[in-house]
Amino acid sequence: MGRSAGEGVTREGRRAPGHGAGAAPEYDASDFVVLTQVVPDVIEEIRYFGTYNFLGRRFAGYEQPCALMTREAAQALRRASDEFVRLGYRLRVYDTYRPQRAVDELVAWALDAQDTAMKRVFYPNVDKERLFELDFVAQRSKHSHGSTADVTLFDVASGHDVDMGSPFDLFDPVSHAECTGLTERQVANRHLLRDVMLASGFEGLYSEWWHFTLVDEPYPDTFFDFPVRADVAGGVWAPGR
Repeated sequence: MGRSAGEGVTREGRRAPGHGAGAAPEYDASDFVVLTQVVPDVIEEIRYFGTYNFLGRRFAGYEQPCALMTREAAQALRRASDEFVRLGYRLRVYDTYRPQRAVDELVAWALDAQDTAMKRVFYPNVDKERLFELDFVAQRSKHSHGSTADVTLFDVASGHDVDMGSPFDLFDPVSHAECTGLTERQVANRHLLRDVMLASGFEGLYSEWWHFTLVDEPYPDTFFDFPVRADVAGGVWAPGR
């Protein structure tokens, strides 16, 4: 990954957050915003704040049910949202910035073979020990850089989410962006989501149709670890607060 953001600059030449200010880079949220303040049309359903997720409990660091992103990523998502609204849809947001402590908890869960409480819902057809191999779980996540979003589309006319062929966070090959066996409508829905997101400056992930990262993410080498909480955005978080 090259030089650590805490030791100098990112690949775009931007100084890492907190550099020279006495703050640990991973706690500096000064370039983060509350997503709904930039993209008011999104529907937030922050899954990791609640218990309906593959852990079956709230993730570490999710202190409020809100979405935070880097300012650049939020502005790009606004472009995507505006286009989807024009087409009769709204973006439903499941997750954006994810603290490193939440990723650590996820990894510990994946390594615990005894904890299969949510298997029937989130990975019924996959052995838990294969989650790393299949790229559904990793030691590090782009979400912790602050410029990644997990999203789907809500159809305003029907009042329902569009059919993507699999639900969010289903750990299964059917969730791969280009999996076979989908209906024409499901394929079209995935392509609509992907095409607008890519045109707005994001790139997808082959293993998850819902996952998009800003191509020119501003902090590609920093794994932030401040909590998900609205009052943290725009400032520097002090551990213990």
